Amino acid sequence: MSWAPAELDLTRPNAARMYDYFLGGSHNFAADRQAADAVLAVAPHVADAARANRAFLRRAVRYALQQGIHQFLDLGSGIPTVGNVHDIAHHTNGGARVLYVDVEPVAVAHARALLGNDPRVDVIQADICFPDFILQNPTTQRLIDLTRPVAVLFVSVLHFIPGDVNAIVKPFRAAMPPGSALVISHATSGTATSQTDEVQRLYQRTPTPLQLRAPAEVEALFDNFAMIPANPPALRASGTALVPVAQWRPDPEDQIERGHTSASPFLAGFLAGVGMKGAGR
Repeated sequence: MSWAPAELDLTRPNAARMYDYFLGGSHNFAADRQAADAVLAVAPHVADAARANRAFLRRAVRYALQQGIHQFLDLGSGIPTVGNVHDIAHHTNGGARVLYVDVEPVAVAHARALLGNDPRVDVIQADICFPDFILQNPTTQRLIDLTRPVAVLFVSVLHFIPGDVNAIVKPFRAAMPPGSALVISHATSGTATSQTDEVQRLYQRTPTPLQLRAPAEVEALFDNFAMIPANPPALRASGTALVPVAQWRPDPEDQIERGHTSASPFLAGFLAGVGMKGAGR
């Protein structure tokens, strides 16, 4: 386990490493697998939700590229696995720039090993609860030009942060120039059941317990950004512009995840949206 920092506590499960396990990754430990298996025993569709969220990330990055955005700030990026933002972006535009930000030592160590010396991509270890530190970081300022449109990604991260997450998102919204995209996916309380209650209880064992929010609270994080509709139109969540992650502009290859949405509170309540600072299509 050369990718694991020596000071890491291997006895306590971690949400980022559990997510890696749900996706079929190998950068997790026995405690993570045990906790993840306990979640899957209660709610098998959590793994489907993780895969659907990863597919949403891919589609959102492609959408941003179609809008002429070639810079990506991936906040709470997690452990690199198949379908990283830079892989998706560079498939379309080899000059796209990507900055990953995560507080988890395993995620950062593995990202650094994976990225090598690629000047188009970098990673910083930082807590997204401190936006000014990230925005003023020399690596951010070297790689991301905030006078040009940027896609800021909060994908499956804000529901692990307690309290007022708008205080986190607001400085990034303010720093984004016109033509930028704000991408958010978030587990919500709109479809809460006894299963979701038990999953929340299990996540209490990790350093980052699950914080479900109402759909309207998540939509408010976009403020006055223009919400990009799902295409084809999908059922909106509780009167908001958000849709389940599997239903935001789905590709044919995502058919399996889409088919499970109505059967699972974890897919139906895992919502996503993309907002543009300015007009989008």
